[in-house]
Amino acid sequence: MKKTQDNPMQRAPRCSAKSKRSGKRCQAPAVRGKHICRMHGAFSGAPRGTAHGQYRHGRYTCEAIASRRQLAELIQEARRTIDALI
Repeated sequence: MKKTQDNPMQRAPRCSAKSKRSGKRCQAPAVRGKHICRMHGAFSGAPRGTAHGQYRHGRYTCEAIASRRQLAELIQEARRTIDALI
């Protein structure tokens, strides 16, 4: 009779991602400290700003987008004010 070895991967917590097709859970070993496996995005998330490899000029940074939105709101408010006066 062969004695089964205790594999630490068998005791690891399992991925909690669910399949859209079957509705069953992934059951792959979850990454340490996460609830999902590496295939379902445990290491997802790129660095922000100049640390990102695709950073070019900063036009689409969070700060630039927020300032453009604020400027657009200011322009809309000015147009409404002018329309109200006319």
